Amino acid sequence: MPANLTPQYLEAERVFKAAKEPDAKLAALDDMIRLLPKHKGTDRMLAGLRRKRSELVDECEKAKVKGRRGPSFRIPPEGGGQAALVGAPNAGKSSLLRALTKATPEVGDFPFTTREPVPGMMAYEDIAFQLIDTPPITADFMFPWMVEICRNADAALFVADLSTDDALEHAAVVRARLAEKKVELVPQAPRESGAPVKRLRTLLVGNKADAAEALDRFDVLAELLGEDYRRIAVSALTGQGLPELRALLFDFMEVIRVYSKMPGKKPDMDAPFVLPRDSTVMDLARKVHRDIAERLKSARLWGEGVFEGQTVKRDHVLHDGDVVELHD
Repeated sequence: MPANLTPQYLEAERVFKAAKEPDAKLAALDDMIRLLPKHKGTDRMLAGLRRKRSELVDECEKAKVKGRRGPSFRIPPEGGGQAALVGAPNAGKSSLLRALTKATPEVGDFPFTTREPVPGMMAYEDIAFQLIDTPPITADFMFPWMVEICRNADAALFVADLSTDDALEHAAVVRARLAEKKVELVPQAPRESGAPVKRLRTLLVGNKADAAEALDRFDVLAELLGEDYRRIAVSALTGQGLPELRALLFDFMEVIRVYSKMPGKKPDMDAPFVLPRDSTVMDLARKVHRDIAERLKSARLWGEGVFEGQTVKRDHVLHDGDVVELHD
């Protein structure tokens, strides 16, 4: 049976043959696998391409071991906190980033469409959180700089594909590969995680919840990973669960919004200060300016647990939505 190769496939093959570096060859080979017509006449051809891909993955890994570390990525945190999206191939991390932010990562139905971290800001009411899309993690390949991204993040969104029964196996692989590099995905962890192990607090996000039997798979997956994980089922395609995910992430990041007020003026309700839960008036003063913190004597407070404009001390614990007027 003839293969009936398309012009797009032949172009990808030309790029593959011309590529010099293993990473470039791997990218072109992924395109060839994606573009190859799928029928009985190409079964042997597809098997050969997949064998070649496995060899290239090994070559890339060996190059890293020999010291060719490749690029290093450190994305400065913005907003109320930084969360890395991690998961297996085709879990829909890039689609989720597109649905939640204004970022435009490439989206494809083949592995390793994403090859570099892509940040985007997810709005929630009057603040935003920084989400970082990352390449997939497989049993035979993980970009070395993924460890750097995870270590610098405040949390992880562990994205699982609920449209396939392989979700359980894929999730186990992702967690195991990161654990090999001393990054543990845990249900809850303190903000400060000491070396050498990074215990990254993780929210379990089941994507493609609109698929048949998706919620049944999600229940099984939660049982496998541990019921302690907070979790939510969503669909980046239909928008199902996305508003709830925004609210859940705000709660999960354990931050509060505090609004500043100058004496005799109305409070600034457009640009809140974002602080960790259980922060005090002194913590807010340090966030505003070091000199203010050094001179701070007291504050007037409008918010939870006080009467309007009550004077409070520097060690008073703040709550989400409090309005604070600092006095030196």
